[in-house]
Amino acid sequence: QVQLVESGGGLVQAGGSLKLSCVASGSIASFDAMAWYRQAPGKERELVASVSHEGSENYRDSVEGRFTISRGNAQNTVYLQMNNLEIEDTGVYYCVAFITSGIVQTFWGQGTQVTVSS
Repeated sequence: QVQLVESGGGLVQAGGSLKLSCVASGSIASFDAMAWYRQAPGKERELVASVSHEGSENYRDSVEGRFTISRGNAQNTVYLQMNNLEIEDTGVYYCVAFITSGIVQTFWGQGTQVTVSS
């Protein structure tokens, strides 16, 4: 099986920065894509950013230019650098890993809380 462990969440003032990290361990060493989702209180979970195995990045409009997703050299890690944080960025951030070749598989981490205060 695969385990994803996130770290780096916390409390920060608006305008501040945080960097989230996610490390995958288990039976799969590399993934076709990795992503970060978030869920704010009372809202649905939403995609924040994704990065393919080849390094192609995608962002939701509200974080474009403020957040940067990247993968580690080992291909089993993914980071999310979050700058100029806004109160609306508050939520639980989840790391997700995808296998898209052959049998499609999706793996989720437990989440890390990000709270942005005014």
